[in-house]
Amino acid sequence: MRHILLLGGTTEASALATALATRGERAVLSYAGRTEAPRAQAIPTRVGGFGGIEGLADHMRRGGVTHLVDATHPFAARISANAIAAAELAGVPLLALTRSEWVETPGDRWTHVADTEQAVGALGSDPARVFLALGRQTIGDFASAAQHFYLLRFVDAAAPPALPRHHLVVDRGPFTLAGELALLREHRIQVVVAKNAGGSGARAKLDAARELGLPVVMIDRPFIPPRPQVGSVAAVLDWLDHGVVRGV
Repeated sequence: MRHILLLGGTTEASALATALATRGERAVLSYAGRTEAPRAQAIPTRVGGFGGIEGLADHMRRGGVTHLVDATHPFAARISANAIAAAELAGVPLLALTRSEWVETPGDRWTHVADTEQAVGALGSDPARVFLALGRQTIGDFASAAQHFYLLRFVDAAAPPALPRHHLVVDRGPFTLAGELALLREHRIQVVVAKNAGGSGARAKLDAARELGLPVVMIDRPFIPPRPQVGSVAAVLDWLDHGVVRGV
């Protein structure tokens, strides 16, 4: 019987977990442990790292894992790189379930940067009201630009961010255009900083920024070594059944 290890933390991972449970597959969803209260899942879950490449490979060998699916966030580059190396080491086939990147449309005012350090620089020296549409892990990088006011939104309020002037909203997507417009207007936001995570659940903030004529500092995706990847749950199930990746 197949034993699937699903590296998750995304909407796509949850959808795949539900599909695997419906089919009666033996599968475990693994979280990195960065969210205090992750959503309940249709399959068993585990929380925490594996101890690097060797640790993940050993976990798969000992647990009899037959298939590894990487459905982590597009910016979880280290986890994805470790998954590639560990799958090769353990002799386990790997498939990535990824979202398509967001693409600029007419009316967008995007400035592309490579990382959060460049994003801080792109904000400039004049004080501004900034919506940091980012994960908790990189918020501290903006402490060096304390002249700005920062609007933050996390799925939980486990630890206060290290920013002197900020307002924290605790909420979980998907978000609507109407809701994002109201949020940006309420806090008089002048610029949005976002990671190019892709997908539909968080796209509304970019549509709202376009409608309001706001600039967006867009952090491009990090490099991840080449790997087989698909963009839908159906394609993952097809791969499990036939061992073939049909399209990328």
